[in-house]
Amino acid sequence: MAEAVPVMSSAQQVSVSAHNAPDTRNDTHNDARKKVLIIDDSEMVVEYIRHVVLMAGPYDVVVAYDGVAGLETFYKEHPDCVIVDVMMPRMDGYQVVRCIRGDAASAHTPLIILSALNEEADQLTGLLSGVDEYLAKPFKPVTLYAALERVMNITPEERVHRLEDLAAADFGMDIGADFGDGVDDVDENESK
Repeated sequence: MAEAVPVMSSAQQVSVSAHNAPDTRNDTHNDARKKVLIIDDSEMVVEYIRHVVLMAGPYDVVVAYDGVAGLETFYKEHPDCVIVDVMMPRMDGYQVVRCIRGDAASAHTPLIILSALNEEADQLTGLLSGVDEYLAKPFKPVTLYAALERVMNITPEERVHRLEDLAAADFGMDIGADFGDGVDDVDENESK
C-alpha cells in the first residue's frame, strides 16, 4: 500500500528545506557546488525534483513556481542549470527557455524541460526553443541524473552547433501553432 505524502504549505516547505540544508556559509569547499533552478507550478513535483537533484550530486537548489517568477529567480540567482516545466501560469516553459537563450549573457546556460507533454511535437517544440534535454514526466531519477550530467558538460560551441542543426532540419511537421510567440492576441478595441 502506498504511503500518503503530507501536503505542506510553501512556508512550511521553506522552513523544512532551510532546516535540513547544511550550513555552508563558512564552507571553503562550496566553490565546487553548482546551482540548479527548478521551475514548476506543482509544489509536490518541485520537492520531488529537488530531492532527486540533491541526490545526484553537490548541487544547491533554488525554486520558482511559475515562468515569470522563474525568470526573476534566474536573473537574481544566476543558476548553472535550469529544470523547467512547460505548462505553468503567467509564462510557459517554452517562453522561459526562449528568454534565457535570447539573452547573450545567459544563452549558454544548460536547460532541461521536464514535462507531462510527451508527444513528438511537444518535444520538438522544446528542442527548437533551445532546450538541451526534454524529459517526460513521470521520470526515473536515473534519467534526470544522466540529463544533468550531459547538459552540464555541453560546451557553448556544441550547443550553438546543435541549435543550428535543428533550425536547418526539415521535420515534416507543422508545429507553428505550438511555437508561437506565447503572447495572447490583444483585441484591437482594448488597445485604443
